Amino acid sequence: MDCRHIQFCDCKSKIDYNQLQDLFRLGAFWAKERNIEDLRIAIANSEPVISIWDEGRLIGFARATSDGIYRATIWDVVIHPDYRGAGLGRKLVETVLSHPRMSRVERVYLMTTHQQRFYERIGFECNASTTMLLYNQPLTSPLPTPALQSQNSLGE
Repeated sequence: MDCRHIQFCDCKSKIDYNQLQDLFRLGAFWAKERNIEDLRIAIANSEPVISIWDEGRLIGFARATSDGIYRATIWDVVIHPDYRGAGLGRKLVETVLSHPRMSRVERVYLMTTHQQRFYERIGFECNASTTMLLYNQPLTSPLPTPALQSQNSLGE
């Protein structure tokens, strides 16, 4: 596949949410039910957000969250099925990792169900020792929130 015309973009404002929702439905079993409102929130709270375009068509996407130095997590890596096998997935992950918000991070995590070998070829290692999961369920009654005090009110 000739990929010379394919463009990578790190500008969140260029995301077409309808195309992103379609891409998830087509190429990401774990994200088929995501709605546009929630996608907007996820992207607003992520940096970097990388999209891949074939002219006006969204064909790839990934995002990350990071503190910029110690930890980061890569999320939602997806390539349109028609474009798989051309090296775009690897280039997408490498683009995320080389972003200034990610390039100095000590440990980068990601979760994958079936693509461990793909990520191992990029340099990721399986790590079962630190993986835990909490399904955050809505509470029937809110828990009491402890009062927060600023540094100044603590006598400092």
